[in-house]
Amino acid sequence: MITIVDYGIGNLGSIRNMFRRIGASAQVTSDLEEIGSATKLLLPGVGAFDNAMARINEGGLREVLDRKAGEGVPILGICLGMQLLTSGSEEGQLPGLGWIPGRAHRLPASPRLKVPHMGWNLVRTARRSPLTADLPPDARFYFVHSFAVQVHDRGDSLLRATHGVEFDAAIQRGNIYGAQFHPEKSHRFGMQLLSNFAQI
Repeated sequence: MITIVDYGIGNLGSIRNMFRRIGASAQVTSDLEEIGSATKLLLPGVGAFDNAMARINEGGLREVLDRKAGEGVPILGICLGMQLLTSGSEEGQLPGLGWIPGRAHRLPASPRLKVPHMGWNLVRTARRSPLTADLPPDARFYFVHSFAVQVHDRGDSLLRATHGVEFDAAIQRGNIYGAQFHPEKSHRFGMQLLSNFAQI
C-alpha cells in the first residue's frame, strides 16, 4: 500500500487514480497514525515552499516523516514535494526536510524561455536507479515549476533536464526519492516511474 500524504497541498486524487490505473494500491490520508505505520509514502506538493513546510511542521507531521525516513521507508516527493526533500529554496525562508543536501533556485527568465516552465521536457539519465528503471532514451515528462533543484552531491542526481539552465529532474539518496515533474500527467513515462516506485 502506498500512502499519499494529505497535508492540504497537491493533486491527491489524480495521483491516487494513476496508481489505481497501474494496479497499485494507494490511499490518501492526513491521519498521523496511518502515515506512521505506512510502508511506502508519497509526498505531493504544489504552490509555495514556505506554505508547504509550515503545514508539514504543524501538528506533528514533520516528526512522523523524519521517523519514517530514518526507518528506511521508501518516500517519493513529487513537484514541490521534491523540493521539500532538500535543505531549502530561494523561494522561502523556512528550511526544508534536509534529507537530500541541495537547494531549489529560481529558473532564469528570458524572451525565449518563459517561467514558470510549463510543458513537456526531455530528461537524460545521470545514474541508474530502481525509480527510473526501464525508461526509454526518449523519456519526457510534464513539468510545471518556477524553481528547480540543484543537489550538492552529483551522486544524488538521477535525471537531468534543461530549461535555460540544467537542473535535477529526479533525485535519490538511499530510500528518499524525488521527481520535479508530474508523473501523474506524464502518460506512459509517468506510469512507468510510478510503477517502479510501487515495486521498490
